[in-house]
Amino acid sequence: MNLVKPIVAFAAAILTLVSPAASAADAAAAFEIGTMRVERHGERGTPVILIPGLASGAWVWKDSVAALDREHRVYAVTLAGFDGHPAVKGDVLDLAAESLRKLIVAENLDRPVLVGHSLGGTLALAFAAAHRDLIGGVVAVDGLPVFPTTEAVPAEERPALAERIRAQFAGVAPAEFEAQQLQYMRRVGVVNDAQAAAIARLTSRSDPRAVADYAAAAMAMDVRALLPKIDVPVLEIVPYFAGDYAATGISEAGKQAYYRSLLSGVRQLDVVTIAPARHFVMLDQTQNFNDVLRGFLTALDARRDPARQSARGPSP
Repeated sequence: MNLVKPIVAFAAAILTLVSPAASAADAAAAFEIGTMRVERHGERGTPVILIPGLASGAWVWKDSVAALDREHRVYAVTLAGFDGHPAVKGDVLDLAAESLRKLIVAENLDRPVLVGHSLGGTLALAFAAAHRDLIGGVVAVDGLPVFPTTEAVPAEERPALAERIRAQFAGVAPAEFEAQQLQYMRRVGVVNDAQAAAIARLTSRSDPRAVADYAAAAMAMDVRALLPKIDVPVLEIVPYFAGDYAATGISEAGKQAYYRSLLSGVRQLDVVTIAPARHFVMLDQTQNFNDVLRGFLTALDARRDPARQSARGPSP
């Protein structure tokens, strides 16, 4: 099912972009662990770890943090190489996953919920399959176990595809890097064109070489075979903007069904569409997105501790 532009053209625009940055004062605490930078908010409740996508910083979750931190311990992370955080050498996704494990152990987090956008959602799904005993749930925000439209690419061909993606970012000058991100935001990132320039300036603070490493790693990854190992609830949030599919005629229901098919094997799966929204659904539909996220967390809390949820009452 062809939901996006041809693979190479779409992958050239893969840069995931961000919302206006939060000030340093917005973070209750900030620290480094493994290869990640972490901002900690809130003091009680089920812990939530927010993982941004490609080239994004923790501040992409600014509004979600504000919606959650009264009832949850919230950890908003930035991956190595993004938003001015130093890049690292090696398998960047493996290093990120190990940093997540270290964060959970070091902070003594009791089954945190992983919320990941795009690349962060893919990372969250892979982590859930490998460490199901450590987490309580996953919310993947337009993040999938395999890069969409590449699901039919054989495993032996994925490394070559990944290297072609990496080569597209090789030697990109800062001005060109920012221009790429601006183009992406206008075409794929958000509905409101007025946001694009400001957001592109922010994401240009990321290291293009790191972006290339993560993009290549994501293109090489296919964790669909591991999905049956995930035994915690998973919510997939699907953005839909009708104007982007006028030429193909793909409906909201059709896109949702496609995403569900890629997640086949997850035992406790819910798929929710939010429209009108593009890839950065948390920016296009902030209130709706936060309502869906808080609803998932509230239901999860009720299953984990029915007595506590009854005493607290429904979320406002």
